[in-house]
Amino acid sequence: MDVKTGVIRGSLSLDKIVEEVTRVSVELGGGAVVCFVGFVKGLVDDKKVFRLDYTAYEPYASRKLEEIAREEAARYKLLAVRVYHRIGELKPGEPTIYIVVVSRSREEAFEGARSILERVKREAPIFKLERREDGDYWIIGDRGRVKRSR
Repeated sequence: MDVKTGVIRGSLSLDKIVEEVTRVSVELGGGAVVCFVGFVKGLVDDKKVFRLDYTAYEPYASRKLEEIAREEAARYKLLAVRVYHRIGELKPGEPTIYIVVVSRSREEAFEGARSILERVKREAPIFKLERREDGDYWIIGDRGRVKRSR
């Protein structure tokens, strides 16, 4: 399996990632690529979002991304995995996370990509502060928002 992960600043070319994983997987029987790109929402709870501030506990966050990617690659028989999570100040519409997986079948690719995403949201020490018109909120995975005290 071919795995690359990272906590990054700046955006990436999804086309280049897909070309790379296809190239390394074609001789191994790869036949399905699934891509997930998360991006900053412009509206949450009918409130305008100005930006998300992402921070990470490094170098542990990078190690955790790789651990998740390798474990899920083994579980779903993925041939290649790429997981890149951005940090810094990101505006609505800007990508936050890239997950690209290759497998021999679409079922494994879809399930593997979804599992990686859910684990990253739950386990990676990457924190986001949502800055919106009614205040600032810490985002707690999928468990909700906590208003930031000043």
